[in-house]
Amino acid sequence: MKRTSLFLGLLVVVSLVLAACAPAATPTPAPEPTAMPEPTATPEPELLDIVDTAVADGRFTTLVAAVQAAELVDTLKGEGPFTVFAPTDDAFAALPEGTLDSLLLPENKQALTDILLYHVVAGKVMAADVVGLSSATTVLGQDLAINVDMGNVYLNESVQVIITDIETSNGVIHVIDAVLLPPTDETASEANTIVDVAVTDGRFTTLVAAVQAAELVETLSGEGPFTVFAPTDDAFAALPAGTLDSLLLPENKQALTDILLYHVVAGKVMAADVVGLTSAPTVLGADITIAVRDGNVFLNDTVQVIITDIETSNGVIHVIDAVLLPPQ
Repeated sequence: MKRTSLFLGLLVVVSLVLAACAPAATPTPAPEPTAMPEPTATPEPELLDIVDTAVADGRFTTLVAAVQAAELVDTLKGEGPFTVFAPTDDAFAALPEGTLDSLLLPENKQALTDILLYHVVAGKVMAADVVGLSSATTVLGQDLAINVDMGNVYLNESVQVIITDIETSNGVIHVIDAVLLPPTDETASEANTIVDVAVTDGRFTTLVAAVQAAELVETLSGEGPFTVFAPTDDAFAALPAGTLDSLLLPENKQALTDILLYHVVAGKVMAADVVGLTSAPTVLGADITIAVRDGNVFLNDTVQVIITDIETSNGVIHVIDAVLLPPQ
């Protein structure tokens, strides 16, 4: 029994010694945290040059064709920078019939080039800068007149800038609603009369036809000065059906003449002067009433003046949105 106890005691001691000599367990290392990738910035789209921007836009197919015909592609793809006042396809379509086809003929390349260069200004002139100018010199060497009316920018009095600041890699494009025509070598008195301006503007084809039918071209091309409240083509189109066709008949020439003269005031009356009047006598002899409401000028209560101060060599044109009919 004593021996058994001694044996058991030795066994316990040996077990303790072996346990003490056993190597310590190696702890499992914690996994290293995975680094999150840095967010990548979306690259800015690369700007195209003026020509490629016009091609990609889709509204300037006629302008692009004209630039190609004038061999100005390399110029407008160059370093620049340039500011281009770009007429839309609709603006070119509004030119008198046959004008564009004629300009695209090889023998008229110089005339086409002059017109295109009259739409280009050296440097990058953003809209915020344009509104602070009264004129800008084009690459052709001729100046464009710039004025702001009711928050809208107009070039040469009647061509409206309708979209601004289309940035390109070599400048900027501003979209305009009509084609700019450079001044000719003729004197202003010969080239920019009320009739001439109405013809080149493109919005007064019906008015011009009526003036011709009434044989008033020489009168309104005369020395004047005159103030003309000019209805647009849309204004004439709003007359009751058949009215215009009837007025243009030879037997109704006197009635047509009376209506046209009711749109003309003797003297050059600028917008700043119009707003101070309550009425104005027309060349017909009957008065038109003038009222200002919410900053807008109305004639005979309902006809609104929508564009003002288109200056001509023999007066001024104010654009109206309806035809004035003289009192019976």
